[in-house]
Amino acid sequence: MMEMPKNLLYLNHQMLEGLTLTTDDVVSRIEHLLRGSRQSLAWNAPKTVITPPDGRYMMATLSAADDPPFLAVKSLMLNPRNRERGLPDINSLVTLLDSDTGFPMAIMDGNWITAVRTAGLSAVAATRLARPESCIAAFIGCGIQARSHLQAFSSLFPLKEVRAFSRGSKNRDAFCQAVEKLGISAVACRNAEEAVKGADLVISTVTLSPTLVPFIDARWLKAGAFATTVDLAASWIKEHMRTFDRIVIDDLEQEAYMPSPLVDAKWVAGDLTGLVNGEVAGRSSDDEKTAFVFRGLALGDLALAGLAYQRACQLHRGYLIER
Repeated sequence: MMEMPKNLLYLNHQMLEGLTLTTDDVVSRIEHLLRGSRQSLAWNAPKTVITPPDGRYMMATLSAADDPPFLAVKSLMLNPRNRERGLPDINSLVTLLDSDTGFPMAIMDGNWITAVRTAGLSAVAATRLARPESCIAAFIGCGIQARSHLQAFSSLFPLKEVRAFSRGSKNRDAFCQAVEKLGISAVACRNAEEAVKGADLVISTVTLSPTLVPFIDARWLKAGAFATTVDLAASWIKEHMRTFDRIVIDDLEQEAYMPSPLVDAKWVAGDLTGLVNGEVAGRSSDDEKTAFVFRGLALGDLALAGLAYQRACQLHRGYLIER
């Protein structure tokens, strides 16, 4: 039985960043919980979403596990108008409780959790759907999610070239600088097609908005390419998604609750839990074009929050809030 802490732990973005969790740490914990879900040791509720007519996107996720014994709740809101206020588009908070007693354990910055766990989910899929020798990556969108995916994918694949396209040149140029600091060649592209054609890996992280018009064409991808669509595939032209040979989504159960599908159900081979547990086949040939299309999985939030809490306790990091 876990000993109950006397104080509530608070972890801000800087503290979480300082824990230096590796991609292997993140992938291992996510896979552990996805395997646990098949053994009734971990549970994942479909996300709850509110979409007011003014373009805001409000979301809550809930997940729990017996091993390790944590329950995580994340509250998140995306508002594109935040940038006019000098604020991030997305703001969120994660609370962590003991999954047996309900005793509050920690509260932490949800933006860091969201960025790192999202890249972790993509990494879990990529290890099974992408070619291990992939060396050219195309990033469509160059914000926070692009940076977290850059960190994850540069540790998984022998990247030699990263192509970047963003609707704003400021983010693109800053992203290219981050690429070069990793010792990887960076190419600033004039359009999405220029970035995608010939790439082994395609990562789309375009910010969602009511005015977003799909502009990425799956037909541009070469044989053997892998794509991960952090933006719910909203930036991809829907009717051309059929050109993928294999599409995996994050959660079939969650998808059944959603009012509009990510992609046509007949093109979906299965979900991430099935992929990790060997119920859904991964890449079957070097020429297969594969994709991971996802909304975000609450078990990913739980994986990161629990991992961060345990590491912070080991390192004695964070603010203690007296009960």
